[in-house]
Amino acid sequence: MKRIKSDASLLLLGVIVLLLGGGGFFIFQSLQSDPIEEALSQDRVINTLFIIEQDGKSLCSYVVLYYPATKRAAVFDIPGEVGLIIQRINRVDRIDTLYDPQKISAFTGEIENLLGVEINNSVVLTLENLGKIVDLIEGVKIFIPAAVEIYDEPLVLFPSGIIRLDGDKAKTFVTYKLPEEDFELVQFRRQRFFLGLIKGLGEKNEILKSPRVVRLYHSLMRTGMNQQTRIRLFDEYAGIDIDRVGIHSVGGITRVVSGQTLLFPSYDGSLIKEIVRQTLGSLTRQGEGAVNERVFTVEILNGTVTTGLAGRTAELLRGFGYDVISIGNADHNDYEKTEIIDRSGYEDMAKAFGEVIRCENVRHELPDLDNLEMAQEMNLQNFEYKADFTLLLGRDFNGRYVADDQ
Repeated sequence: MKRIKSDASLLLLGVIVLLLGGGGFFIFQSLQSDPIEEALSQDRVINTLFIIEQDGKSLCSYVVLYYPATKRAAVFDIPGEVGLIIQRINRVDRIDTLYDPQKISAFTGEIENLLGVEINNSVVLTLENLGKIVDLIEGVKIFIPAAVEIYDEPLVLFPSGIIRLDGDKAKTFVTYKLPEEDFELVQFRRQRFFLGLIKGLGEKNEILKSPRVVRLYHSLMRTGMNQQTRIRLFDEYAGIDIDRVGIHSVGGITRVVSGQTLLFPSYDGSLIKEIVRQTLGSLTRQGEGAVNERVFTVEILNGTVTTGLAGRTAELLRGFGYDVISIGNADHNDYEKTEIIDRSGYEDMAKAFGEVIRCENVRHELPDLDNLEMAQEMNLQNFEYKADFTLLLGRDFNGRYVADDQ
């Protein structure tokens, strides 16, 4: 009898433990919020890493910064040859050396350090699955400026103009390289494809989340997001105007280390972090309508004896998303102070431009509306277009900032 009572007590205790454990698990699960919903409720930018993988290696990687409140996004291209000191092996190597298909946390962590942002989600597409997704959305539309014909193995044939790539063509498009091509052209081609892919996914969003497609679609990507979270993220992406999305590349100086060419980020990585910071400010700036999405044009004039200063500054400003339409020399080369001439009509935008190089010397010139109206009546004949900003470089500019001690 005592044994029966003892067994019954143990059984009851076991049931209580199970109930408590199950209840605790239920409470734990209920506290785990959807990271996308959490970002939406906290008014935060959502940062997602996309990786196209070939043969277990990272072929290309992009970080999409997206701000739900404004429906604006920017993309940062992370070249695999970015050089860094890898602490765990105590040597300088490529960033993609850290890529492990089974565990991408180390690779993701270095990208976070490089950009200075937290990456909330990741999506990995193998080359084979990329082709399947492209077929699922009925192709990716891109513009090819010049026809490509390579009668070799593999055969590469692309006509010029706007074309729609199917899955097989898409795989070829992101992997082929012409003998005379440098990496920047290959990189540019892959960037255009990635933007086209995101645009296509947005256009086919309703079909992709339908019950008959959603499981297949989700199975074609490797991600830490569950199906619901992934659907929520791509619901948000569907509202992006991809044609207005800026894509930035990590810039720097190439050096040969241990027989391989590495790209070392400019200013020890501080430049790309500042570009990210400025980009985030642009994405989250509200209430300015089309002005905030406008690409401002810049003319750069070198008013110093330093050869090539205007060209190097052009590369710097393009990294920040400005359209540098011309560079040249000023009327003389002994300007002491750097000056910005603002013709945009937007003082806030001129101030933001000045903050990039820490220049507070801004002169505002109102656009000549009479001249503009006359030029429009004459179909723009004999009309000299002037950039939104003219940057006149003086001796106080050190190549990156206007220095206070000049």
